[in-house]
Amino acid sequence: MASSASLLHPSTLAPAFSPPAPRRPSQLDLRSSRRHHGVSVSLAASSSAASPEVEKEPSSPSTPPLDDSSALSAVAESVKVLKEAAKTRKVPADEVLAALAKIKKAKLDTSAFFETLGGTESPGRTWKLIFTAQGSKLEKGSYFPVTAVQRFDAAGQRIENGVYLGRAGSLSFEGRLSWKKKILAFVFERVRLKLGPLPSLEIPLGGGDVGREPSTKDPFFLWFYVDEEIAVAQGKGGGTAFWCRCKRVDGQGRRPAFWYFGFNII
Repeated sequence: MASSASLLHPSTLAPAFSPPAPRRPSQLDLRSSRRHHGVSVSLAASSSAASPEVEKEPSSPSTPPLDDSSALSAVAESVKVLKEAAKTRKVPADEVLAALAKIKKAKLDTSAFFETLGGTESPGRTWKLIFTAQGSKLEKGSYFPVTAVQRFDAAGQRIENGVYLGRAGSLSFEGRLSWKKKILAFVFERVRLKLGPLPSLEIPLGGGDVGREPSTKDPFFLWFYVDEEIAVAQGKGGGTAFWCRCKRVDGQGRRPAFWYFGFNII
């Protein structure tokens, strides 16, 4: 996810399915890394040794631990900024980058992330890409210029990533996914192309064992925050993005429409 344009490539867009724990804590529930000294704000990063751009978890905190209330407050304020950015697309990029950085530093309880992201029933839930940031240190970023929507299906272990250009057509990739802790790995199996009023064209993507579970050797997302409205993750290449929950509405004989916060987005 090194750039906005790179998200259109199947290897950068969007390990076995492990049902979320019965306990469903608040998304802002922080896990303390010390019993009596508050919350560590060090970043938990990808375990993939083949991805040098993805941040590695430090062996010890580089800053003094924050108390629970301070960490919760920082995350809550950052989430508020991102939700405003999703609604208006007018929040300055530097403010969005600062909010993403604070969320990445917090150690949140991830046990309910997958269910919140992909729902409990097929076909899952859909999320619209709002903003992408380049580099592990979030040096720069911008609002994504076109309508890109991803569907995560936790029950069916499926993923779909599409770019929608209104009446001009759409391009989408579909495949299987897997989840382990907070890493969602995926492999695309087919691509669908729609041009204007013409019927959709579906093309299989060859290669690989169709029964193999996706792993960190494949493209993946490392999730830092997921609630009912927004989600924040870092891709295998090191870029970070956030999405806004949207609702897919399939018209009769028409292209899919997507709604979020009550407004039609395409």
